[in-house]
Amino acid sequence: MLKGIIDDLKNSTGNSMRMTSLMVIAGFAGFVALCFLCAAAFIATMQRYGMIEACLTVAGIFLVIAAIFAQIYATKQKRARERAAAAARAAARAAANAPLIDPMMVATGIQIARTLGLKKVIPLLALAGVALGYLANRNSAADEDDANETGDPDEAAGD
Repeated sequence: MLKGIIDDLKNSTGNSMRMTSLMVIAGFAGFVALCFLCAAAFIATMQRYGMIEACLTVAGIFLVIAAIFAQIYATKQKRARERAAAAARAAARAAANAPLIDPMMVATGIQIARTLGLKKVIPLLALAGVALGYLANRNSAADEDDANETGDPDEAAGD
């Protein structure tokens, strides 16, 4: 069993290394191609218009490339912020249920059970369980309504 796990790990690591090396080679080839394209644009513009215009043309090409990558970066940052905000909302919803497992609340419940006696606490626990189930059902329905209003298909689908 352990040998199979090690073999799977070796195979997946080998595949990852091969794919990474292929991407490095492709990236280097793309960089060289971009360099030659810039050189060709520079020479063609220099022969037709002059040295200053050729430099400005190549600078414009790199400016457009930089703007494209800046836009991609900004989009990824926005998505990361949206994911972080969604995680914060989920953490806030989880924290809303945290008082139920607070050690002080548990200690208080134990003290009440000792004071009242077990025969009187059992009906109270049953009533509290029903109320807790009702509140949990109401909170999940409110979460689904919020997800439907924002149009988030991940939260609206529900598992």
